[in-house]
Amino acid sequence: KFGTQEQKETYLKNMYTGKWTGTMLLTEPDAGSDVGALTTKAVRNDDGTFSITGEKIFISGGDHDLTENIIHPVLARIEGAPEGTKGISLFLVPKHRVNPDGTLGEFNDVICTGLEHKLGIHGNSTCSLSLGSKGHCIGTLLGEENKGMKAMFLMMNEARRLVGFQGFACATASYMYALDYAKNRIQGKDILHFMNPDAKSVSIMRHPDVRRQLMMMKVNVEGMRSLLYFVQYCADMAGYAATQEEKDKYQGFVEVLTPIAKGYVTDRSFEICSQGMQIFGGYGFIEEYPMAQLLRDCRITMIYEGTNGIQAMDLLGRKLGLDKGKPIMDLFGEMQKTIVAAKALPILEKQAVKVEEAMNKLAEVAIHMGQTAMSEKVLNAFANAHPFQDATGDTTMAWMLLWRATIAAQKLEKAKKKDKPFYEGMIKSLQFYVDTQLPITLGRFNALMNISGVAVDIEDSMFPN
Repeated sequence: KFGTQEQKETYLKNMYTGKWTGTMLLTEPDAGSDVGALTTKAVRNDDGTFSITGEKIFISGGDHDLTENIIHPVLARIEGAPEGTKGISLFLVPKHRVNPDGTLGEFNDVICTGLEHKLGIHGNSTCSLSLGSKGHCIGTLLGEENKGMKAMFLMMNEARRLVGFQGFACATASYMYALDYAKNRIQGKDILHFMNPDAKSVSIMRHPDVRRQLMMMKVNVEGMRSLLYFVQYCADMAGYAATQEEKDKYQGFVEVLTPIAKGYVTDRSFEICSQGMQIFGGYGFIEEYPMAQLLRDCRITMIYEGTNGIQAMDLLGRKLGLDKGKPIMDLFGEMQKTIVAAKALPILEKQAVKVEEAMNKLAEVAIHMGQTAMSEKVLNAFANAHPFQDATGDTTMAWMLLWRATIAAQKLEKAKKKDKPFYEGMIKSLQFYVDTQLPITLGRFNALMNISGVAVDIEDSMFPN
């Protein structure tokens, strides 16, 4: 979208086929979430290229020998450009320069200065990189000068949704391992026969608390799957819908739901991985079993591509008021369609009413949070942005589970015997979520209406060392 024809011809084919790989070079030692504080510098050369100098850290796949070349999109500031994000440009910097005929040229002075020792994702070569330490790092401008953030965030927003999928994948694996283990691990007597000395031990899946944990894992995995698929469907429709009006509507959904797909989903995914470890008991804490790795690998998803706190601030500060609130109102309209369809089915009517109650409360809280964010209590609003993201995510999950259950209920009557447990399980998932999670969500809404300012008002000296 932003590259010149020459850049496209030079890089795209080999990157598309996987012959070359790519990265994103944003983070610096003193410029993490505050990207505008970066110090990487670009100096204009006579031939139109730029000499790049700077240090980048936490670069996923920053250096390796899996491919013959690595193409780095690098955020840097051209000499004389404005401070902050308004003066940032984006450059293409290959590990090895590319000759006009497509062959690899000389090394481009991009040096790996260290591999990070991380909690998880040990299969990822997370690097510190030095650019131009010998004065020979050459890059070409990608897009317009001082418009680097716009170009980078086109990729960043997609990356955020993909990180949601990464967390979801960890959670799904944890659930599947935990379910299999619970079915086969024999331990303890059935609680109904606990006093019977002749009672045989049963699988831990027969124990009520384990079943509760498995249900919590099941409903979250199912709801997150539908949420992530829906957001990606909207992303497709934003590009290929029949009319511009439809494209705009779906793009609005993508904008509003991206913080949920990244922030909320990865928060829940880590909780699910923790529950999976709990079901394994002591064995879950042992590295010979998969649960510890899933927990470690999942944790980064709450941090990179924008911390989940930043996702919450984005939801409150930008997405609620986007296009005068039209996308969020359109989303409520989609929820209402599902609620109406579910109310027409006796088996789901009770749950549909509860989901509608949560949706209406979310609308009320969203208005309240938005108004507070534009008042003198703006700090109070943003201190509660993450709880607001949680409550918004809960309600969206309830919608997804209601949607799934509506389809399942419609198919159940004519379903084959072997398929009925699957459809019945979808309805049970909705019932469980409405019975156990939505009451907590309504409590969150009540807290958000009161919008506590204690976290803002407390003096720094009141935090003990």
